[in-house]
Amino acid sequence: MSELLEQFASVAMSRRPAALATLVAAAGVTPKKAGSTMWVSEDGTLLGSVTIGGCVDTRVIERAEHVITSGAPELLRMTLGDEDALELGLTCGGEVEVLVQRVDPRIVDDATVLAYEFARTAHESGRASMVVARLDRRERLAVDESGATAGTLGDELLDLRAGEAALQRLARAEASGVERLTYEGGDASLFFERLAPPETVVIYGASQVAMSLVIYARELGMRAVIVDGRERMATRARFPLADEIFVEMPSEFAERVRATKQTYVVLLAHDYKYELPVLREVLRSDAAYVGMLGSRRRGDSIRSMLKEDGLSPAEVGRLRTPIGLAIGAKSAAEIALAIAAQIVAVREGKEVAIERALPNAVATPSARPAEFREPAVG
Repeated sequence: MSELLEQFASVAMSRRPAALATLVAAAGVTPKKAGSTMWVSEDGTLLGSVTIGGCVDTRVIERAEHVITSGAPELLRMTLGDEDALELGLTCGGEVEVLVQRVDPRIVDDATVLAYEFARTAHESGRASMVVARLDRRERLAVDESGATAGTLGDELLDLRAGEAALQRLARAEASGVERLTYEGGDASLFFERLAPPETVVIYGASQVAMSLVIYARELGMRAVIVDGRERMATRARFPLADEIFVEMPSEFAERVRATKQTYVVLLAHDYKYELPVLREVLRSDAAYVGMLGSRRRGDSIRSMLKEDGLSPAEVGRLRTPIGLAIGAKSAAEIALAIAAQIVAVREGKEVAIERALPNAVATPSARPAEFREPAVG
């Protein structure tokens, strides 16, 4: 779960009013922490931080008590010197805006509570959502990628307009930020807060390429998961940066852990017995990316087998093999780089203009193997 939603769950369990402070903007320079939050409870307990404990947090704590008591939100504008700005990841001094709002988990129809409960459910189900806040009121509206909503901004017409804008931002995978909307009832400045499950690269096959790909995935801010049935290969010593390592049959993992729109699947096993059962699952899932190591000839053979197994042309067409962008990769690290680059291109919607090709010299049998059961783990 995201840090914010974990913090919200703690506040909800406390049954105490709290002030939620959100960094909504940093003027003049590029913010690196828009959406950072801090909760200040009625008894002074703190969760999270807007910066890393500097002057902004101090000012927020000072105003939180007043916001909790009055119920009226405050938009704090603070001018920072160069030293303070560095705490927020800014290159020089500028102005930041922090929205401080009261949240009361004891009120069952509190719009903010409803919005974050909805966002938490969406997150746990693998769906991204946007929580929208007015900068002049305490209400919030949540919208998930299916268009479902919870909460309100206090105006039905504004809810409709904000819901449309939230869906557009979700479709474009836009980061959190402020946007001014015009609607039939007027106009309003809103903060759109993106809450999405972490993007995850699931790597089947604990190979040398996988070792480098884990490093690239983490550098890209993605989780990295290794799946392999061989205990000697899928070890923490070989994959110290992997978020999770599963020593089990790949097909069982693919069935048990359903791929979502936030999942990027990479098959490096180079073995029909492992690949086909996994591909049958992931190509029918919502996975954002499915790539498999292999030559064009081997890829054609795999596609034919999948069609024989009943997968539709559209499902089979999702498979990217040969895998990776055409950068002339030869070493394991270079192949991993080509794969990581292709994942980024797919994520950013830029792959259409880029030829997919990665030379692979491994011969691929043209006939379908007689046996497809996976070997025992070990």
